[in-house]
Amino acid sequence: MDKCISSPFPSFTHRPPLALFSRVSISPKYGNAPCRLWKMCSACSSDTLVDGSSLKEGRKSLEVASKKEDEYGDLKSWMHENGLPPCKVVIKDRPSHNAKHLPIHYVAASEDLQAGYIAFSVPDSLVVTLERVLGNETIAELLTTNKLSELACLALYLMYEKKQGKKSVWYPYIRELDHQRARGQLAVESPLLWSEAELDYLTGSPTKADVLERAEGIKREYNELDTVWFMAGSLFQQYPYDIPTEAFPFEIFKQAFVAVQSCVVHLQKVSLSRRFALVPLGPPLLSYCSNCKAMLAAVDGSVQLVVDRSYRAGDPIVVWCGPQPNSKLLINYGFVDEENSYDRLMVEAALNTEDPQYQDKRLAAQRNGKLSVQTFQVCVGKEKEAVLEMLPYLRLGYVSDPSEMQTVLSSQGPICPMSPCMERAVLDQLSDYFKARLACYLTTLSEDEASLADADLDPKKRVATQLVRLEKKILNACLETTVNFINQLPDPFRFWMNLHLKAVDRLSIFLTYIDTGPTRLLFNEVKLIDSSLKRLNQWSCPKGYIRLPCTVCWQFYKIHLRPTVY
Repeated sequence: MDKCISSPFPSFTHRPPLALFSRVSISPKYGNAPCRLWKMCSACSSDTLVDGSSLKEGRKSLEVASKKEDEYGDLKSWMHENGLPPCKVVIKDRPSHNAKHLPIHYVAASEDLQAGYIAFSVPDSLVVTLERVLGNETIAELLTTNKLSELACLALYLMYEKKQGKKSVWYPYIRELDHQRARGQLAVESPLLWSEAELDYLTGSPTKADVLERAEGIKREYNELDTVWFMAGSLFQQYPYDIPTEAFPFEIFKQAFVAVQSCVVHLQKVSLSRRFALVPLGPPLLSYCSNCKAMLAAVDGSVQLVVDRSYRAGDPIVVWCGPQPNSKLLINYGFVDEENSYDRLMVEAALNTEDPQYQDKRLAAQRNGKLSVQTFQVCVGKEKEAVLEMLPYLRLGYVSDPSEMQTVLSSQGPICPMSPCMERAVLDQLSDYFKARLACYLTTLSEDEASLADADLDPKKRVATQLVRLEKKILNACLETTVNFINQLPDPFRFWMNLHLKAVDRLSIFLTYIDTGPTRLLFNEVKLIDSSLKRLNQWSCPKGYIRLPCTVCWQFYKIHLRPTVY
């Protein structure tokens, strides 16, 4: 990164590729120069867990869904009939943005609640976990370790249960999942179920690549379903002729997977086979909030929710979904939180493997807790801290003198101050990187603001616009920080001119004297400055001074720090 660095990484207090000057590359890490700085679907049918019915049939089912709910009772009534103790919540609904879709259900307080109250306690008999699905904790752990994720196993189980219709003990719960259609509380499906045109709303955002990568992962898991069916004795005995990939097309599995993803709960302090659970009255009926601390917890044979704030009767109950950035909230739950203090972007930097000093630089990076390919997290509100953390790593890529590299390796503290010229090279590269990432978006911040002011904006486009707007704010803050650092650097050309004039003035004082040591030193100083000025004038590019030889840069810096006094 720099020719001279102030310290190897004094204290280290994803995604378009960005090419760094010559030693490191930067790219957005799925957050680009010998040092690189790296970065850093189709719409679902109405029945999320259907067994292959057509979209047209699914739409018809919506027309009679309300009648079915009246016929079979609501989710909460079914839960009370099967062991749910009295609780302090009710299920209410709000309109969906799409007239063809049923209203969104949500859990609300049935009475005034105070922080510390138990809103509900769902017994384990009404909670779906892998231990319950597979009937064997060892098999559950084996499958999820070597073959499938917990979400895929749970999705497969619910698809089989869906095939049983009203004979399934889980029928009311599955019907509720179908009602929600993998929609978050903003009535938006996960981007995993968006069309290709709708995914274009995310152009420029690393989230688009994440969505496509996640979709590929779901496809790989689908291809492993038959193995699970054979290995899981309970499923094999119950459905001896229903081979998964023959019984369920991929699109149906994908919809089921996304539905499970939107409502699965990650329980703490339980066995592996119980850590992911489907809890009726839990998400997606519960709203997620990034500044809430209430979480569903396993307590004495049940899953309990203790509220962390006061509620009035009728208020929606909110829970914490963990420290997830907005990109994950959108993919997993279909919403973006404008007040999310855990929002972040990723920037990936890598040392150049073709650098002759690559091994030494890799060792220096490792000594300071960094890797040859290092991911940096840029958290919202802490953009300056993130840039400061990146700079020592980027400077390392600009070290070219083997003796300086050995100084870096042997130093236990700050070493030679870095040349402003090399610092400018590093900062320019970082600045260009952030500009390149911002240029990848289809809209500007002001255009995003104008779109969000439109009350009739399509909900999917709204959440996508919210996401890219927040990402641009983080990148703009990083760019502003970098530019501020650039503006604090001295102007090399102007400074050399000032040194030249001062040296000539001082030299004129001694011209009437005999040839003394100080006079010879001043002549040498003027000669060095004149030579450096000529080098500067030879570059037509305004940033040409960045390419000055390191020895000249270092001499410049030494004069600047310790001017000679005669």
